[in-house]
Amino acid sequence: MPRPTVSPSAPTLSQRQLRVGEALRHALANVFERGEVMHPLLQSIPVTITEVRASPDLKLADVYFLPLGGQRGQELLKAMADEAPLLRREIARRVELRHVPKLRFRLDTTFDTASEIDALLKKPEIARDLRGESASGSDAPSLPPHSVIPDK
Repeated sequence: MPRPTVSPSAPTLSQRQLRVGEALRHALANVFERGEVMHPLLQSIPVTITEVRASPDLKLADVYFLPLGGQRGQELLKAMADEAPLLRREIARRVELRHVPKLRFRLDTTFDTASEIDALLKKPEIARDLRGESASGSDAPSLPPHSVIPDK
């Protein structure tokens, strides 16, 4: 059976990458939940580990996180990078892997992007277009502003 076609911009993750990423996410979430980090900023602001994406060779993992309330994201990003060696040691204790991947931390902007899209969809002119109405009120399809109607 042929593989389904996937757009080149969407990387496909193997089952192993997904499984390792989820194990890493659970281990990291457990470390933060128990307050086993040393950095005072990480102890004071709760963070949510939203996703961990492992590279195909499992030597690198991108850790996406979200601070509670979205506060002090850049400071937390630096604190996470400072705590990376400790976090790798904790992962090594909790997850059975041959090699613990190097961790790269990233702020998760998924919720911000979703809020922006939601706000756009609520604009009156966008909502009107989604309902299929034209600006003149008729249901006849309107031409985009850049369309040219050929002369007869």
